[in-house]
Amino acid sequence: MLEALFGSRRMWSQVSETEVVTAPGPLLLADGRPAAKAWSLDPALRHLNHGSFGAVPVVAQERQNVLRAEMDRAPVVWFPELPRRIAAARTDIAAFLRVAPDDLALVPNASAGASTVYASLGHRPGGEIVVTDHGYGAVTMGAERLARRWGGRVRTARVPLDADEEQAYEAVAAEFGDATGLVVLDHITSATARRMPVARIAAEARRRGIPLLVDGAHAPGLIAAPLDGVDCDFWVGNLHKWGCAPRGTAALVARGPLRERLYPLIDSWGAADPFPDRFDQQGTLDSTSFLATPTALGLIGGTWGWDTARTYMDELAGYAERVVGAAFAEGTGTGYAGPVDVGMPVPGMRLVRLPDGLATTRIEADALRDRAPGELGAEVAFTSFGGVGYLRLSAHVYNTPADFEHFAEVCVPVVREWARAGRTR
Repeated sequence: MLEALFGSRRMWSQVSETEVVTAPGPLLLADGRPAAKAWSLDPALRHLNHGSFGAVPVVAQERQNVLRAEMDRAPVVWFPELPRRIAAARTDIAAFLRVAPDDLALVPNASAGASTVYASLGHRPGGEIVVTDHGYGAVTMGAERLARRWGGRVRTARVPLDADEEQAYEAVAAEFGDATGLVVLDHITSATARRMPVARIAAEARRRGIPLLVDGAHAPGLIAAPLDGVDCDFWVGNLHKWGCAPRGTAALVARGPLRERLYPLIDSWGAADPFPDRFDQQGTLDSTSFLATPTALGLIGGTWGWDTARTYMDELAGYAERVVGAAFAEGTGTGYAGPVDVGMPVPGMRLVRLPDGLATTRIEADALRDRAPGELGAEVAFTSFGGVGYLRLSAHVYNTPADFEHFAEVCVPVVREWARAGRTR
């Protein structure tokens, strides 16, 4: 099928009369092996959903195992010494994000960082919280719970998928009012793989004296300096996604006077310390993921360089979008209509629209995600927005054009059968 669609496989794809899409050459390790050999991913599956849970390289797994063995050999030595070691890891992670170490605390994930902010804000009777309809469900649920405690409500800004920067800004700012006590805004949206104009909205929120929490779960690794020009009160970002750190590693960056209200969700002996030091001491929690994170970041930085990695991921995601999108369109009688119109696209991730009737809700999308490994031999993200189902394609350095060509040739026909079967029930 791909030969008929594109001509020469794996090298180039003619997707319109005017556009030629070139497949990037796969990245290699220093010894010439494929980049995927640095990971322990199951070779029986195509791993096309790095954006959900990440993938930890072997060197970082090994480093974490060494640290855990050290912890278990002498726990009474380990735990008193742990805050100093976490502080050192924070310094390395802050350098990667290009922020000051004293502005950064380590938390288990972006949702935990958001929960920390919600728990630390003062009571505002009748206060409203502004979110968007692209927000991550767990973070929005936390905002709703906070609004109930305040006796207020959540206001949802409706941002069209194809909204450009100005349109997205206007949609969010229109929800601001005298009762607004907090704004929660995605840096990169999870379900729709688009950016939000965080710098402009941050400036307007600051002008009005409204605290802003930026959910930057996907930003570390995809954006070189995610907080440059963003004057927000709180920002959270996962290191375990594009940074490939062990799961349970995220950054909470706080600037300004409100950060002194931030305390860990678990009270411990560091409670009297200033921010962010008080986050470095969390009793007997296994914090080896924090300590192994610089190893994961260093693998990519030392092997290819992060700029090269980001360029490759973006080029490969663009190629995947066209290959997979063309496969879905082939045989429909409508021809290939082009990529989904995302107003502020991001590197490394792309959306492809699914056939009508598939993944029209989040629950339906998750059900397809769960079917995919067994029936497609692939880990892939199905998402839903506005009653429309999408395939969210993620590309990391261990992916190759062949991964997405295989999905287009072998998996897309199965997904189209899923849609046909649903329509004939």
